[in-house]
Amino acid sequence: MLKEVVDVLVIGAGPSGCVSACHLHNNGVKVKMVEKTKFPRLVVGESLIPRVMDHFDEAGLFPALDAMNFEKKLGARFIRGEEICVFDFSDKYGEGWDWTWQVPRADFDNTMAQECIKKGIDLEFESEVLEVSFEGKNSKTIVKDKEGNLKEISAKFIIDSSGYGRVLPRLLDLDTPSHLDPHSSIFTHVKDINREEGEEGTLISFDILETEVWLWVIPFSNGNTSLGVVGPTTFINSLSENKDNREALNNAIKLSDYYVKRFGGVDFLFEPVKLENYSRSVKRMYGDGFALTGNSSEFLDPVFSSGVCFATESGMKAAKLYLREQQGESVDWETEFTGYMRRGIGVFTTYVKEWYTGNLQTLFFHQPENPDVKKKICAVLAGYVWDETNPFVKKHDNVIKNMAYMLNQEKAAAEKNA
Repeated sequence: MLKEVVDVLVIGAGPSGCVSACHLHNNGVKVKMVEKTKFPRLVVGESLIPRVMDHFDEAGLFPALDAMNFEKKLGARFIRGEEICVFDFSDKYGEGWDWTWQVPRADFDNTMAQECIKKGIDLEFESEVLEVSFEGKNSKTIVKDKEGNLKEISAKFIIDSSGYGRVLPRLLDLDTPSHLDPHSSIFTHVKDINREEGEEGTLISFDILETEVWLWVIPFSNGNTSLGVVGPTTFINSLSENKDNREALNNAIKLSDYYVKRFGGVDFLFEPVKLENYSRSVKRMYGDGFALTGNSSEFLDPVFSSGVCFATESGMKAAKLYLREQQGESVDWETEFTGYMRRGIGVFTTYVKEWYTGNLQTLFFHQPENPDVKKKICAVLAGYVWDETNPFVKKHDNVIKNMAYMLNQEKAAAEKNA
């Protein structure tokens, strides 16, 4: 069996793996990346949020990504019947990027992976991790390549960025149920032949069909658009008696008064993909000799596009903590990794839960708008969920619930007096 010795083994070549590998490589670390699939490959998570731009920039990936001319995402629109709420990332609380991208992930991830290779990082595609064992913090990983050959990789540290592959959670029995209710989605891409000119044609939108059911519309710069429906698993399953994903997605589009003309009857570019009960969690996010990043540790819900943000945030954080440890510093992984990531995850978890209770929608669509509240919520939607100077971050447990309660009380009183 072939043997290889590296400093860090990164499992997975998505955004999390590429960010962490590039940061380590830029700091003189010998990195090996293994990716189970062949790129380009289809994956969900096509709407980014501004916080990720900090990570792409710091990792040195921004120039290559920017050259691809992906659709710029300047904000997001939420639609509920005739009510519309638009968030503009340039009008948010605090500092941070004012824009990001809407991306076909096949092209986006491949661009990053190829940039890793150009930088000199050893990246093997179609290589599957079969076994991992640890002696102290040192690990030995058995990998099978596309020809079926086995290789043993010795590493001082493993960063598992395997996404839904969840390599270490499976091999080390780290999976645990999510705290979120079971939701599912069905999505595809369409050739957007009825796309309108200007902002209307390029704006990412979330069309609320029922309180817990919504349609996503993510236009790309290549003329295609990603379409998906999200809702409780029981509702998604009810969209087609035959469990036909194509029929289910078509039926969801028919429920959208806003988008049925644009997308009704439009051909799907590939058979719609169903992601069932997609929320994930783990018992712990690190251990002696490894860290879990991105979807391999936690995935919440697509409604606020937090997935790639947590992926790149945790990938960069794990890389930085490893570097400090190798320089002789004492690193408290529980506080500095798990604790840090859990704070941001906790904020978005609250926003996801309050979205599905309808409380957050009450704040979004209340008229007249409160500009101060909107700026602070916008900063959260932009991914700046570790900025505790923002009360909508620091007091996330109660602020949405309490404000929605007051607005509903005011509305009820006004209707009573009318």
